[in-house]
Amino acid sequence: MPPLPVIRHFAELGESTAALAALVDGAEPDLPVPSCPGWTLRQLATHVGRAHRWAAEIVRTRSADFIEFRSVPDGRLPDDPGARGPWLTSGASRLTDAVREADQDRVWAFGELRPASFWARRMAHETLVHGADAALACGRQPVLTAEFASDAIDEWLAMASGRSGGEPDPRSDALPDGRSLHVHVTDRDLDGTGEWLVRRADGGLEVSAGHAKADVALTGPAADVLLVLLRRLPATHHGVTVHGDADLLARWLERTSF
Repeated sequence: MPPLPVIRHFAELGESTAALAALVDGAEPDLPVPSCPGWTLRQLATHVGRAHRWAAEIVRTRSADFIEFRSVPDGRLPDDPGARGPWLTSGASRLTDAVREADQDRVWAFGELRPASFWARRMAHETLVHGADAALACGRQPVLTAEFASDAIDEWLAMASGRSGGEPDPRSDALPDGRSLHVHVTDRDLDGTGEWLVRRADGGLEVSAGHAKADVALTGPAADVLLVLLRRLPATHHGVTVHGDADLLARWLERTSF
């Protein structure tokens, strides 16, 4: 699938960050986040806010090289509870502004040079998923639009099939040779575009769009399918259907961590 226009990623980034900020404002910062083992809500919020600033710094400086994550200024969640939400939203705004200014200038992106808009998409989805983590930790149902969830699935599957710095992705053995996974999201407003085939061939993963038969298929609304693929919900979640080799899907999920 072609990615959404960058303006939609700006909208997703802003909406997801605002929702996370609202949760952080009203919850205990030491609340455990079960879907991110070992993390508290404070640590999750710090990670997201620092990631926004890190990506913004890469884009702002047009860096062709990796920038140390912890070296970015203003990367600490404020001690003042009233300042935590604004700190999160200001980081997202900083990234949006940097990408708008850079336009299609190429910058470092996990061992490659890519257009700055890469970081709008990557951080929009990072925030979307960690916002879901925060919602689950607070006992709430995550709210994800089909449009954004489907684009996040597309990026996630493409990342699994790609290369990083010239090296094979360690997730490439998530499927045995010759085996395949079909992912199909059923939301009507996606006009049938939400289908992918993942297969193992030539020692790596290949991802293609469209309908195809596979050894196992995962089907359901985009929001639920995304959260199953990222191990935030079980494959037995209501509304999600598994057809075929359930053990193969379990292997895929075990070996593809977010």
